Amino acid sequence: MYRLSTHDSIEAIPRAAWNRLTDPDTPFLRHEFLAAMERHGCVGEQLGWLPRHLALSNSEGELVAAAPCYLKFNSYGEFVFDWAWASAYQRYGMHYYPKLVVASPYTPATGPRILVAEGPRKSEHAEALVRGSLDVAEHLGVSSLHWLFTTDAETRALERHGLMPRVGCQFHWENPGYEDFDHFLSSFASAKRKQVKRERRRVAEAGIQFRLLSGHEISDAEWATFRQLYCATFDKRGGIPTLSLDFFREIGRTLADHCLLVLAYHHGEIVAAAFDLVGTSTLYGRHWGCFADFHSLHFEACYYQGLDYCIRRGLSRFEPGAQGEHKISRGFLPTPTWSAHWIADSRLREAINQFLSRERDGMDAYLSEMRKHSPFKSSD
Repeated sequence: MYRLSTHDSIEAIPRAAWNRLTDPDTPFLRHEFLAAMERHGCVGEQLGWLPRHLALSNSEGELVAAAPCYLKFNSYGEFVFDWAWASAYQRYGMHYYPKLVVASPYTPATGPRILVAEGPRKSEHAEALVRGSLDVAEHLGVSSLHWLFTTDAETRALERHGLMPRVGCQFHWENPGYEDFDHFLSSFASAKRKQVKRERRRVAEAGIQFRLLSGHEISDAEWATFRQLYCATFDKRGGIPTLSLDFFREIGRTLADHCLLVLAYHHGEIVAAAFDLVGTSTLYGRHWGCFADFHSLHFEACYYQGLDYCIRRGLSRFEPGAQGEHKISRGFLPTPTWSAHWIADSRLREAINQFLSRERDGMDAYLSEMRKHSPFKSSD
């Protein structure tokens, strides 16, 4: 017998029990990361992210499966775009919000969302959690349930429960075992290799210098400067800088080994920075900002410094964030991403299912076309 409970704070679930279920390669799903968001106003009613975390316990009261879940009153910070679905609901005279979303807020990175420990009953626990999430959605009377940035295996499992899969595209880098950055560049076609070298040279010639710091090395003042840079990016783009200074400072302490801050200096002053999360085998590019424009500085701070870090540390993967076809020429190849969706209303469920089928055909064609632009030498 299992019992599924929902919690309006991650701190209602013991940290050790939650973290025992998480993949060590996904720091953005750890208890410390989600708790820091809740404690420092990054989620909550004012932002339309109300925690409703799912926790599955066995008859002995042991936590055997869980999922980070939120009652959502908007679609901001999800990176799987469903505004057209909300409009369709409105045209039918219905409300799309609230909805339920299983995700790490503001984090478009693939990783297990069905958190379950290894063991002989792993599949059973996962199945019970998914069934329970659907029961919760029906009990709350929400329009829909969305599992975002799921793994391939999870997507297939969710599809077996009637959720509709949706494919997207990001651009990721894979490390087959490069010895250093020059070894990586040697795999490029000549013109693309020269482009990267030229971009790096321009940054160096501008007098830009870099420091890479892990969480325990970052001072409060450096976090404050980075937060200003982070906000500046959102000011330019018209978005909302939801992550607070106290959030960054806290995860810098509680997830120190998982934080990487790339600081760019000009004449001794910080002019730009990029913030990454570090997993056991993957680097996740998250945020960037600059006070002054220098040619190719974005590419250097956000991509080349991270690639060099991955090669030196032996990390096998670099996910630099959502979107960005410009990443292809710098070694990041088109990669499908997945989500899975349950729609309560049968009429709109069928209409959305047909849309997803057409979208999938279009995305397959897009992925195929983007692969043609790979900078790597042809294997023919």
